[in-house]
Amino acid sequence: MSLPAQFHGLDGVQLPPQPLHLAIGMFDGVHLGHQAVIESAVHSAHRCGGLAGVLTFWPHPSRVFNPAKPVRMIMSPEMKFRVLLRLGVDAVIEQPFTLAFARITAEEFLPHLQQRLPQLAGVYVGENWRFGAGRKGDARLLLAEAGKHQVSVVSVPRIHCNGEPISSTRIRDCLEAGRLEEANLLLGYSYFAEGVVTPGRHLGRTLGFSTLNVPWQPELQPRHGVYAVRITGDPAAEALPGVANYGLRPTVAAAGGPLLEVHVLGSCPFATGSRVTVDWLKFLRPEQKFDGVEELRAQIARDRETAAAFFQPQSPAQNG
Repeated sequence: MSLPAQFHGLDGVQLPPQPLHLAIGMFDGVHLGHQAVIESAVHSAHRCGGLAGVLTFWPHPSRVFNPAKPVRMIMSPEMKFRVLLRLGVDAVIEQPFTLAFARITAEEFLPHLQQRLPQLAGVYVGENWRFGAGRKGDARLLLAEAGKHQVSVVSVPRIHCNGEPISSTRIRDCLEAGRLEEANLLLGYSYFAEGVVTPGRHLGRTLGFSTLNVPWQPELQPRHGVYAVRITGDPAAEALPGVANYGLRPTVAAAGGPLLEVHVLGSCPFATGSRVTVDWLKFLRPEQKFDGVEELRAQIARDRETAAAFFQPQSPAQNG
């Protein structure tokens, strides 16, 4: 079989007969703390000629236990898979989180894994990870159970930034508040959106600023407003600087959901049908409603200048 591989559910996993080092967690955002857990599994697998895997879950348990107020995810499963591949994993297993799965007790969890992953050699988790019915399992219980099943356990300490633990919750708060640079620091990479450019109303062209319409509907919506971004189509191509608006466009739009619109600073090689990735770099201003199209046009021009200044490298003299 070809690696890396992706599996939907533990029951369908088929891997080469090599020792499997498995990182386990929700891993929403795949932030620096998650990366420390996953990289531990990758390094161990490389040392012994084994495989590095990730077991993650969808949907979030809150969708099962608190459907009226679920935790909104930073990224989709597809986006998570692409970020995990960057870390060098050989297989990603996305286990559906159902009531039946949630009923597995903490003591039954490792045997459940071993029955489906007989080559399991090591389990890698964050020190604060909880598992099993009622969330009764922790790293200490996992370590005790692992000794009975000849599986090693690595519990990775939490990573801190500016004195506070890095967490998906902290990143969600940053994104909703527009603290994008802090979110990117915690993620360890640029927050991004993906989509296929679709035809728009050509309003940007009418205003003198052509834009790419990128339908994108994350569970967790970042703060509506204007951002400095980079956009690319081919991962091997150079990312182009741009300015993006994400929101409801209250000045010109009818009712509808938020839309991501990107204006490339310079020649734009993208067109309708292009698949693009947009890296969000800096929040420039919140979305606002203007009195008319001319006022909107003037503000867009200022936004373009602000974004261009962000991308303009400073000279040593400017840096002092």
